[in-house]
Amino acid sequence: MRIVQLTPGTGNFYCGTCLRDNALVAALRKHGHDAVLLPMYLPHFVDETSEAADAPLFFGGINVYLQQKSVLFRNTPAWLDRLLDAPALLHRAALRAGMTSAQDLGDLTLSMLLGEDGRQAKELEKVIAWLSKKENRPDVVSLSNALLIGLARRIRQALQIPVVCSLQGEDSFLDALPEPELCWQALRERTADVSIFIPVSQYYAGVMARRLDLAPERVAVVYNGIQLDGYAPAASGPPASPVIGYLARMHPSKGLDVLVHAFIQLKTRGRIPGVRLRIAGGQTAGDKPFVDGLQEQLRAAGCGECVEFLPNLDRPAKQAFLRTLSVLSVPATYGESFGLYLLEALASGVPVVQPAHAAFPELVAATGGGIVYEPGDPRALGLALETALSEPTRLAQWGRCGMQQVREKFTSEAMARSFAEVCERARL
Repeated sequence: MRIVQLTPGTGNFYCGTCLRDNALVAALRKHGHDAVLLPMYLPHFVDETSEAADAPLFFGGINVYLQQKSVLFRNTPAWLDRLLDAPALLHRAALRAGMTSAQDLGDLTLSMLLGEDGRQAKELEKVIAWLSKKENRPDVVSLSNALLIGLARRIRQALQIPVVCSLQGEDSFLDALPEPELCWQALRERTADVSIFIPVSQYYAGVMARRLDLAPERVAVVYNGIQLDGYAPAASGPPASPVIGYLARMHPSKGLDVLVHAFIQLKTRGRIPGVRLRIAGGQTAGDKPFVDGLQEQLRAAGCGECVEFLPNLDRPAKQAFLRTLSVLSVPATYGESFGLYLLEALASGVPVVQPAHAAFPELVAATGGGIVYEPGDPRALGLALETALSEPTRLAQWGRCGMQQVREKFTSEAMARSFAEVCERARL
């Protein structure tokens, strides 16, 4: 089966959606499918071999932005469009802080949801032209998230093939827009253009089924999976002194400030001698003021020397980082649809302490790899971490159990098998 996957890129920082889609396409190919990953907006930035390395980029971010702002750029010649899609220019654009801010993208988001009726219709026709070539023609087109649903109608009309659409955390982005209901309504009006929606957790299936009024038969959950190569516990066992870890974008929505406050309280109580905090993950130019503020708070509390910040680690460095941890916590404050970092930690034998909301209780229950606590409360997080670190035997048991379950149920191969079954169903 030939599957074309359309996935937005970030250009300069690691994104869970990009990592998931890249691993999915790689695993689909291993299963014998002719899978193609097409980047959109900006080049993909992943921590393993990019499956989009030789693919054309569509809806180049600069062209999309200019077409939104001026009618002149909706009719420019192909040579100018290619110039504006040059990798060097897109890379420079990706470095600009705020390019992915929901507040700045309300009108553009609505236009993209309108598809052939939006201001980027020219870009959509480029996708159709590429897909229509005999050598490129797919059996199924897969959209990375529902923000791309505006592409579905023209693809179905032009190629007479099904379109499936993953659901991966769109609600928090849409709800942050200045006029979110305009986009939600446009999205709901386009759901008929998609054959099957593929949320990444049961929790998120419920969220989006309610908000988009989706019938149960049009929703099929496929859990995320990771490529296991390189993930393993430290050969020497857990660190001699306890280490709390964080692995996600260094952003308020991921609750990094909650974890920092909890760590300060934990150090103040003094019941876990020598405890340290190691923070890794994506950091953009726009995130730096937030991180600088946290570092100042830690210094003021006398904890500066106990905390390390390690931004934008590549895959080997990330795996080495995980092997230095006793426990991982990413206390995301919004309705996280999954949390790929949990699989990465558990695959390394590192148990997790997560807030009892969103997809976290579901994943902790499915893996047996940790505990949950009352969300939004630094004190509750600090006490949960203290409890976990006070019982090394139970902590080690969570780590072993979580690692076993991830290796059995949450691999990229398992994800690809389930995803391919959904695509086959969409073709019937």
